[in-house]
Parts: sequence; C-alpha cells; structure tokens
Amino acid sequence: MTPDEVKEIISEVLAEQKRSNDVDHVVMKTIATILTSFGIEEDDRIELKADFSHLRRWRKSVEQAQSYTFKAVITIIVTGVLGAVWLGLKVMLGK
Repeated sequence: MTPDEVKEIISEVLAEQKRSNDVDHVVMKTIATILTSFGIEEDDRIELKADFSHLRRWRKSVEQAQSYTFKAVITIIVTGVLGAVWLGLKVMLGK
C-alpha cells in the first residue's frame, strides 16, 4: 500500500466515526427531549428505574394472586361436585 492509500483509508475511517458520533449525539438528544416532554428529567433516571422495578413487582404479584384465585375456584367447584356425588351415592345406597 502506498502512503496515499493509507491516508485515504484513515481519513474515511475518521469521517465515518465522526458521522457515527454525530448520529449518536442526535439520537441521545432526541431521546432526552422526548423524555423531558413526558415530564421525565434526565436526572431522574434512578427514580424512573425504581418506579419501573416497583411496577414489575406489582404486576408479578397481581398475576400470582390471579393464579391462586383460579386454583381456589377450581378446588371449590371440584369439592362441590364430589360432595354432591358422595351425597347422591349415600342416598342411593341408603334405600
């Protein structure tokens, strides 16, 4: 490779890095602007993360409660049916 080719490659790489950095800066600024428009300040990231963690725990506990409720309802229905069958058999055998 000639020194001119090396310089050309280096200048292309540096230009690409500059474009990439410009894009990254624009993206970060856009995200910050959107979050600010929602009332979320850039300094509130830690609190926002804690809020999302709390919401996730709340959602999981609600899902778990729904699961237990469903199991309890199924257990009550099965117990009622078995009790009715038992009473029916008891009455039929008592005749």
